Amino acid sequence: MFTGFQEEDFQVFSVPGLDARMAAIKQHVRPKLEALGQHFTAFLAPRLGEEVYAHVAKHARRTVNPPNDTWVAFSTNARGYKQHPHFQIGLWQTHVFVTFGYIYESPRKGNFGERLARSADQVHAQIADDFIYVTDHTNPASIPASEVAVGDIVRLGERLQTVKKAELLVGKRWERDTIVQMSGEQFMTAAEAVMAQLVPLYRL
Repeated sequence: MFTGFQEEDFQVFSVPGLDARMAAIKQHVRPKLEALGQHFTAFLAPRLGEEVYAHVAKHARRTVNPPNDTWVAFSTNARGYKQHPHFQIGLWQTHVFVTFGYIYESPRKGNFGERLARSADQVHAQIADDFIYVTDHTNPASIPASEVAVGDIVRLGERLQTVKKAELLVGKRWERDTIVQMSGEQFMTAAEAVMAQLVPLYRL
């Protein structure tokens, strides 16, 4: 059962060293991501019309640098998510995010970019002003949707088609001070509302 995010969950990213930080993530954060994984696979499956699988980050390829964020990703592929359109719930030291999109590993991101550019007016109308756009999943920075015009969405779509390392994730973030005040139920309700708003992007 997901009980919400607390200060100690964010403090894991201050732990020095790969092994020590991974131990802190496994102790404090991973059980919560696994609980969210169980809940949101069931939430997303009927909305996507397919079985959905949760992939909790293991950070297995890291040998020196400790992770600065961690997450659970949702895709319709049982083996992984990076090459597929996917939803994510994750946290950095500063905030928690819920997003949908494509990262650079996906061979289908160009197709998505083409449809995104073609549907920019519709997408602009669907995405709430308090949402965010993320163009690099390895960076905590984001662009407020209130600052993104229709033409910007067209350009983001074109970039997905032409730039090999291009990425685009759309969703919402909650700052650390806000998220620690939310109960587990309050966060899941908020995250459900965000994912429901993002399903039309998946359908593109």
